[in-house]
Amino acid sequence: MTKVSIPSTLPPSEFEPEFIAGLKTIFEEKIVFNQVLGLKITSLKPERVTARIDMRHELVGHFAYNRIHGGVISAGLDAMGGLAVMAAIGARHMDEAPMQRLHRFAKLGTIDLRIDYLRPGISEHFELRAEVLRLGSRVASTRMEFLAADGKLLSTGAGAYIVS
Repeated sequence: MTKVSIPSTLPPSEFEPEFIAGLKTIFEEKIVFNQVLGLKITSLKPERVTARIDMRHELVGHFAYNRIHGGVISAGLDAMGGLAVMAAIGARHMDEAPMQRLHRFAKLGTIDLRIDYLRPGISEHFELRAEVLRLGSRVASTRMEFLAADGKLLSTGAGAYIVS
C-alpha cells in the first residue's frame, strides 16, 4: 500500500490519546453497524488504520465452508475506508484541539466503492487495513485490504468518500 501524502508542516505522525479514544468511540460504538460487524480498531495512525473482525456464526455466508459473507467483507472495507479518511482529516488539522477535530466527520459519506474478492474468506479472525491515497477538499480516495489471520490477502477495496 502507498503511504498517504500528509503535508510536511504537520507535527510528528502520532495522535493524542484523547483523539484516539474519541475516534474509537465514534467508530466502534456510535456507528452501531460496526458493532454488528464486530469491527475493533487495532491501530490508528495518520497514514494507515487497521482493525480486526473475529469470525462468528452470525457472519457466515456459506454454511458448508464456514466462509464469511461477502457483504461483511464489503461493509468492513467500506467502514475502514471511512476510518482512514477520518484519520487523514484529523492529521490535516493537528493545529486544532482533539475534540474539535472529531466534529469534522459529520458530512463524511461513501460515494463510490469497489471490492475485489480474491480468495474465500475462511479464518478464525480477519485483519482489515486502509489508507488514504488522496485527501482533497471535497473528495478522498482510499485503498483497503481484507486479510486472513495468517496474513493471506483475501479481498481488496477502493473507495471514494465525500468529505465536505
